[in-house]
Amino acid sequence: MRKLVRDTRLLFQRSLMYTLRNLVWVLLGLFQPVLYLLLFAPLLNGLHAPAVTQSDALESFVPGLLVMMALFSTAFAGFNIIEDLQGGVVERLSVTPVSRLALLFGMILRDLLIFLIQGALLLLVGTLMGMYISLPGIFLLSGLMILIGTLVTSFSYGIALYLKDGTILSIALTTITQPLLLLSGVLLPLTLAHGTLRTLALLNPFAHAVDAARTLTSGQISDPSIWQSFVIFALLTLCSTTWTMHIFRRAMA
Repeated sequence: MRKLVRDTRLLFQRSLMYTLRNLVWVLLGLFQPVLYLLLFAPLLNGLHAPAVTQSDALESFVPGLLVMMALFSTAFAGFNIIEDLQGGVVERLSVTPVSRLALLFGMILRDLLIFLIQGALLLLVGTLMGMYISLPGIFLLSGLMILIGTLVTSFSYGIALYLKDGTILSIALTTITQPLLLLSGVLLPLTLAHGTLRTLALLNPFAHAVDAARTLTSGQISDPSIWQSFVIFALLTLCSTTWTMHIFRRAMA
């Protein structure tokens, strides 16, 4: 266990330093969610009744945008390992005494760190624009975002190792993520959908995450949607990481 923790720390540092070498990519990735907020937030008031304040509109939009970031910022993490496969990095590491799982965990931690920094910037800008944020809710929301980020990142690495082709991976991830986004209620309220789509949305875990994120941001931490989302994503994260570890062991054998 101690060796796994040590190797994970070392490989996390390696992955992070490799990412920071491309500083332009890092800055663009951090600024992109803020750009969404700056461009779309001024349009929100026109979509609500006059009695709804800008703070209310932001409390609805920003948590949904945060879930969208958790889905898209981490979904394409699998391209990192395809690059390592094609560059021979994975092959070279496979003949070293480093823990195989540490390589996977190190990359996941790197992607989670970048996503959490993006989320913190988004919430900071939302607060500066007049959004109300509940501090207890934010702590719970951070835990939920970590679960979602781990789920999506590990799944992305697993499917990347399974497909081993960047073009096919791009098509597969887009095909999976687009319906999840559209049926989550981030961009358009699900009340506009007809019965079949609303039923499908109930099967979409990210729709539950959006509801929980909006509830947590407003400070209603006793709402049942919160613990339901935690249970759903804890189980999905466990299944995803277990499957990815199995795929990873086979790839490194």
